[in-house]
Amino acid sequence: MRIAFLGTPDFAVACLAELVASGHEIVAVYSQPPAPRGRGQELKPSPVHAFAEGLGLPVRTPASMKTPEEIEAFKALDLDAAVVVAFGQILVKEVLEAPKLGCFNLHASLLPRWRGAAPIQRAIMAGDPVTGVQVMRMSEGLDEGPVLLSESVRIDALDTVASLHDRLAAVGARLLPVALAAIERGGAVETQQSQDGVTYAKKIKPAEARIDWSRTAAEVDRHIRGLSPFPGAWFEAPSDKGPVRVKALLSKVEDAANHDGGAAGTVLDDALLIACGEGSVRLLKAQREGKGVQEAEVFVRGFPLAAGTVLA
Repeated sequence: MRIAFLGTPDFAVACLAELVASGHEIVAVYSQPPAPRGRGQELKPSPVHAFAEGLGLPVRTPASMKTPEEIEAFKALDLDAAVVVAFGQILVKEVLEAPKLGCFNLHASLLPRWRGAAPIQRAIMAGDPVTGVQVMRMSEGLDEGPVLLSESVRIDALDTVASLHDRLAAVGARLLPVALAAIERGGAVETQQSQDGVTYAKKIKPAEARIDWSRTAAEVDRHIRGLSPFPGAWFEAPSDKGPVRVKALLSKVEDAANHDGGAAGTVLDDALLIACGEGSVRLLKAQREGKGVQEAEVFVRGFPLAAGTVLA
């Protein structure tokens, strides 16, 4: 089929690779415009943009798909279908209706739960035991279209956004060609989403990242893993030179019997066991400002946090 692929982050790269391998004609790849990245803040293409260029595919990076010029350019592609994977822009009705067979989206949740921008993060932070990947026909509403194909994925106790992201991306890359084959032969079965259980995965805001030790250990642990590696849940630790910001990037809930009920935010041993409002969490990976990510035992050798230290 003649297909346009619209995607931006790493999550979408594997999907594009599978569509190319499946023999579809990718007539255009759309991605968000190059953005400042890294310490030098130089403009760099998105992961999808860079990958597509490496394959010699034509890439378009419009700031908006809503302008008359972009809508007409999209229509002119004479597409059989369009595939959208974490593109980052809302598509208007004229764009959605341009391909002969429609526009199809790969979404990293079990809809209607976690419609929106940050489904992987929100599923972990909410303590969901299971999430998944679904292929749906796009409609004008936010992630409201009928579902064509679905696969569930378990969320493990030590899953972070990074680890769950990679598993979901692999599942999604496998599902997409199967869904497109069914669409092409007219055998796709579309199931309308339930009106019950609708939740929205709002974009993660920087203000959410600071750890509130007064919450339960389970909530703190999910908060840490649900923001790892980016933006990274953080706290401030005292030092001789003033407060130091530390990102907590992996943790686990410890048995409450392992500590004496110290106040929330108190370090309980010399191996990063931290008291919460109820129970405690043990940090397994952390990162100081200006340093790389370190396992807990390495971190405390370079920056000891002795029992009794109070974190903010």
